[in-house]
Amino acid sequence: MKHRIVVAVTGASGSIYARQLLGKLQAAAGQIDTVAVVMTENAKTVWQTELVDTSYEQLPFRFYTQQDFHAPFASGSGQFDTMIICPCSMGTLGRIATGISNDLITRAADVVLKERRKLICVVRETPYNLMHLRNMVSVTEAGGIICPATPSFYSVPTTIEAVAATVTDRVLDLAGIQQETYRWGNK
Repeated sequence: MKHRIVVAVTGASGSIYARQLLGKLQAAAGQIDTVAVVMTENAKTVWQTELVDTSYEQLPFRFYTQQDFHAPFASGSGQFDTMIICPCSMGTLGRIATGISNDLITRAADVVLKERRKLICVVRETPYNLMHLRNMVSVTEAGGIICPATPSFYSVPTTIEAVAATVTDRVLDLAGIQQETYRWGNK
């Protein structure tokens, strides 16, 4: 069965993760039926600031606005199996953790959790305060996966893209997407 994936991009720093993730999902088209994308206006601003481009406009995915509650993934009957929020701001995480569905991102996350499907939140903040940690616990207890945007260095990355890939490859693994990537012990 091919994956039906929602990707939400919030205004947290870390646009490199979103760009890589979307590019890798595009490359894995044979495993994917649909990728739907929701980008906040802040996400677009941060992307342009950090990556100095608007390359998200060239992606072949269907984009939805934050207020489009007619999007297919706003309902469990839409049968999207995975939602990835990358990067996930602490504000978005807090709204999900407390059940506030005030936009399409938080509504879709609520749907994914209630349907017992896969929600992956790539949180990007440092340091964490107590509310951040409590919200991470709440989302985890509800069935979500917290995947901090914390790179690893086992693969001896030599570029910023390779460092970022240690996060995005992990996210794809969590989503069940098969890929060629560094594996511990496979030297």
